[in-house]
Amino acid sequence: MSFSKLGLSPALLDGVRAMGYVEPTPIQRRAIPLVMEGRDLIGSAQTGTGKTAAFGLPILTKLGPHGPGPRLLVLEPTRELAAQVETALRDFARFTNLSITVVFGGVGYGRQRETLGKGVDVLVATPGRLLDLMNQQVCRLDKVQYLVLDEADRMLDMGFLPDVRRILQKCPRERHTSLFSATIPPEIETLIQWAMQNPETVEIGARRTPAETVKHVIYPVADAQKMDLLLELLNRVNYESVIVFCRTKHGADRVASVLKRNNHAVAVLHSNRTQREREQALRGFRDGRYEVLVATDIAARGLDIADVSHVVNYDVPQHPEDYIHRIGRTGRAEASGDAFTLMVAEDGRHVQAIERFISQKIPRTKLENFEYRYTALFEEPKPGQAPASTGRITAARIRGGYFFGPARRRR
Repeated sequence: MSFSKLGLSPALLDGVRAMGYVEPTPIQRRAIPLVMEGRDLIGSAQTGTGKTAAFGLPILTKLGPHGPGPRLLVLEPTRELAAQVETALRDFARFTNLSITVVFGGVGYGRQRETLGKGVDVLVATPGRLLDLMNQQVCRLDKVQYLVLDEADRMLDMGFLPDVRRILQKCPRERHTSLFSATIPPEIETLIQWAMQNPETVEIGARRTPAETVKHVIYPVADAQKMDLLLELLNRVNYESVIVFCRTKHGADRVASVLKRNNHAVAVLHSNRTQREREQALRGFRDGRYEVLVATDIAARGLDIADVSHVVNYDVPQHPEDYIHRIGRTGRAEASGDAFTLMVAEDGRHVQAIERFISQKIPRTKLENFEYRYTALFEEPKPGQAPASTGRITAARIRGGYFFGPARRRR
């Protein structure tokens, strides 16, 4: 099937061709006709499958020419996602006269107020900044015809659902609503029942399964040796670019500082960085100026970062879904990738939760010729005895393999 058979406007088809798109992805093939029919939509698909086009192309088609608005409101959990979606929508609509803008926190209000004052057709926003502008009476939502809630479970994790509800109360009841979420916890189910009308569900790919092109393993290690093991992995692994995930902003800063002292070209991405710093980090990592991006889970979902050869979970994620999202940053678009997780004794229950979630055991391995200190994680259970529930998980020694080769770092 080609895009020309999906009922999109000629101007949108020109935009699609200009971006080099040839055939719609599975979620686009299934979602675009539903939106064109006016059906509310719940979408679930793995990262990198093209969901922005899945909702953007049909809605931009149905909006028609420029008019009073905003008529399309897209809510995103983070500044980076909001900026990325706005850029994509601009590219799709380049041959139309639709006005598109984005508002998010971390920057001044002046330009955002000015742009909204001129009138826009499409508004991409983070909930907090949008509420601020609404409270300042700079932005009204009474003309909204289409509403998109993107990464809804991420907005739940970040505590934005009360803000989302307040925003929705200011939108017309008669509207089209699309919601995209990797998981549907009870809070999201309640929001769906309250905000949507008989939605159709489109699910592409298994939510609980890592991409088949990603090879992932666990490195058990004593807590005091985590940094040493990370440095040794980066010295030995044949990689092009690496994302190192940390649990906290302070932890990300600390890891980045050590890597810089060891002559790695490093960028840092977390919510305490200014918008300018975050944009520079992403741009530099994409352009190859930085070989390593150290980040919190702000970088785990949705961001357009291609050609990541390796992911390292310096800290085990506390939510199983985040493991899928993190390691999904590599092995995108059918490319192969490797994901390593550094596991200390206290991580046992989180690793077990991840393995239950994905219904598979993650191989344990040791790095050859690395001088490990003792850890209970290396204890072998006695015959017939299961590993202790305290996190004492057998560490199988895997020699050789595909992980190691001459260091080749991109500069």
